[in-house]
Amino acid sequence: MLNIGVLALQGAFIEHVHMLRRAGAVAVEVRLPEELQGLDGLIIPGGESTTIGKLAVSAGLVAPLREFAGSRPTWGTCAGMIFLARELDHHAQPILGLMDIRVDRNAFGRQLDSFEMELQIPVLGDAPWHAIFIRAPVVTGAGDDVEVLARLADGRIVAVRQGHLLATAFHPELTDDLRFHTWFLQLAQQAG
Repeated sequence: MLNIGVLALQGAFIEHVHMLRRAGAVAVEVRLPEELQGLDGLIIPGGESTTIGKLAVSAGLVAPLREFAGSRPTWGTCAGMIFLARELDHHAQPILGLMDIRVDRNAFGRQLDSFEMELQIPVLGDAPWHAIFIRAPVVTGAGDDVEVLARLADGRIVAVRQGHLLATAFHPELTDDLRFHTWFLQLAQQAG
């Protein structure tokens, strides 16, 4: 059974814990550097990216997270996508800088501009994915080795993979659909 950590500093971490357990993994809430030991993968949840960054700094987690995610499967959702990015548009805050992506925070506007839609994500099969975007970012630039997993109809990038790193602008943990969590567990199993 895989041990998957969920960064539990702020945001939608408990929803990821529940999804991981439903998918058959052991979910470990991570608040301290030593809690990264023995994990097969890590999820950095949605929430407020600036707050997550500041809390990670105060908990002494930035360097341990950077080291872990540098070699182990790590998935960032919404704020987690921002935290994994190498570069941000128009904003400075603590980030891990690991994924070769540039991200625009709050690309769709304020909380009131949040929305839901169906997306085609071929790695998850033919059935559309019900994506929930809450003050979501988008990828505005990506390196050559970044695989685009999903785009909006206007071409904006909302899901990417770079080797063992995965990032989604939407919130799979707020649906009943286990496909993304199951796929991440498969990536962690392959990396093990």
